[in-house]
Amino acid sequence: MTLLLTLDDGSLHRKLAEAVETARAAALEEAEAGQVGDYVGVTREDAVAVSHLFEGKVPGYRGWQWSVTVATVDVDDAPVTVSEVVLIPGPDALVAPAWVPWERRVRAGDLGVGDIFPTDKDDPRLAPAYLASDDPGIEEVALETGLGRVHVLSRFGREDAAARWRGGEYGPRSDMARSAPGQCGTCGFYVSLAGSLRGAFGVCTNDIAPADGHVVNVEYGCGAHSEIEIEVTSSVPVAELVYDDSLIDVLEDDNVDA
Repeated sequence: MTLLLTLDDGSLHRKLAEAVETARAAALEEAEAGQVGDYVGVTREDAVAVSHLFEGKVPGYRGWQWSVTVATVDVDDAPVTVSEVVLIPGPDALVAPAWVPWERRVRAGDLGVGDIFPTDKDDPRLAPAYLASDDPGIEEVALETGLGRVHVLSRFGREDAAARWRGGEYGPRSDMARSAPGQCGTCGFYVSLAGSLRGAFGVCTNDIAPADGHVVNVEYGCGAHSEIEIEVTSSVPVAELVYDDSLIDVLEDDNVDA
């Protein structure tokens, strides 16, 4: 077999490529009447096999094709045999979208009033609250009387949230931030978060700002910065009045008695 593959001058592939009617007969035998359409072309599988493609006319499978794989081991004596007949999607076929596990199908904004979305048992974003945390903000909460939470944010959870917030609408790369005259870190309406996130994130409290009530990055900014100063002037140009009282003009009045 190795000698045959090495010395083949293309005659073997031509023999397989010419076996269109053999492939069509196999497709007609497999499909129902009227489900095999025009010949589409041939694709090479390996040195001794090719697949002939025919237009599929199967209801519900628009754009699919019949693929008939034929093979042979000799140019002269060995016959062309059919290996398989399958229906495969073509370039314009309607196919099902990629499978997404159920737990990954819910996205931000999907949760509505009354909906319940349980947290995964092994969610890496959470850690048991009874473990010592490396976040000082969490340790402060743990000492407060009456506050006992089953889970708290893990380091992975904080880093995941930080990356999402920084790259989001209220991060330093947004259009609003790039055109802002100042950053949130220097704004009087900026309130820092507690814990290890306080160095990079806070909440906007300016009701005029587009980020009011949202977590913003310290490098985010908008046109409602507290330190913006604008010189207010009249939009109508007013000429300056100049009084020259260095000279006095004397006018004689003939109606005045001397």
